[in-house]
Amino acid sequence: MTGWIDVCAADEVPEGGTLLVHAQGERICLYELGGQVFATHDRCTHASASLADGFITEDGAIECPIHMGTFDIRTGKALTAPCTIDLRTYPVRVVDGRVQVGL
Repeated sequence: MTGWIDVCAADEVPEGGTLLVHAQGERICLYELGGQVFATHDRCTHASASLADGFITEDGAIECPIHMGTFDIRTGKALTAPCTIDLRTYPVRVVDGRVQVGL
C-alpha cells in the first residue's frame, strides 16, 4: 500500500448503492452496506463492465450489469458464473467525514 487517498465525502456514497471514484489512475467502486464503506476495482473481471452500473443484491454482492455474474463486495470473491476471477479490493477508512482508500 502506498498510502491513503481521499476520494469523496462519506455522505456521497449512497446506502445500498454504488459510487465510482478515481484515485491515482484507478477506477474504484465504493459501496455502503450497513453503515460501512467498501471499495473494489470498478471493472468486472469477466467482461470489463463498470460495476458502478451494477446492482447490489440483498446479501451484499454486486451484480455485473452485462452478464449478471456476482462478486462479494466485502471480499471481492467471484460468486457466480460467468465470473471466476476475484475482484481487487481496497482498504477503506472514514476520517472526519471523508472516505479514504488505501492504495
